[in-house]
Amino acid sequence: AGAVRAPLGAEPPARCVCYGLGRFGRCPIARCQLAFLLLLLDELRVPPARCALFDPAFSAREAAALRALGLCLLPENEEGKHGIEGATTLFYMVHCGKALYNNLLWSNWSPAALSKLVIIGNSFQGIEERLLSRILERDYSYIAKVLKGVEEVALPSHPRYLDTFNDTSVHWFPLDKLQALSPEVWDFVEEPMYQDCEDLEIIRKGEE
Repeated sequence: AGAVRAPLGAEPPARCVCYGLGRFGRCPIARCQLAFLLLLLDELRVPPARCALFDPAFSAREAAALRALGLCLLPENEEGKHGIEGATTLFYMVHCGKALYNNLLWSNWSPAALSKLVIIGNSFQGIEERLLSRILERDYSYIAKVLKGVEEVALPSHPRYLDTFNDTSVHWFPLDKLQALSPEVWDFVEEPMYQDCEDLEIIRKGEE
């Protein structure tokens, strides 16, 4: 909670969006991630009703369980393309595909919007280290362009939960760092299509 609260300051996020939680009815790792999400909402004083989730893998029973916990379900597969509409928003995206992060950045591609995002998910630094630069810039260009405008802190590790939160960091986008980027960075706003991507890690809308 401390690692997440640091970039937020005294103001709690207005809402939370969770993608890619997985089959928590079957998977112990997904259950731990759900438990952490619920604890985090409580620590940050975000009412469960202001937290929306989506995963195309959710079963009907899992969806009912989330509603019983007071959480909301997004009505359709947004592929991560969720605009924050000016409200400080926490995105909980542990172990999601790179395209989801890229789509989220594209949907909020301005200094004003990105400065209101906090993302808990796969380390952007780790993505940069593991991918060839030409692949990163071609397939995930918004991640590539924002690397110099993001701050990142790894979640504290715990020996019991190494597989649950490995490679997970808290990311935020300080306004001064975003405004220091070249103006050309903000001029390119073409929607990501991934036509040449050989390892797309998301389920596209209509493929559920």
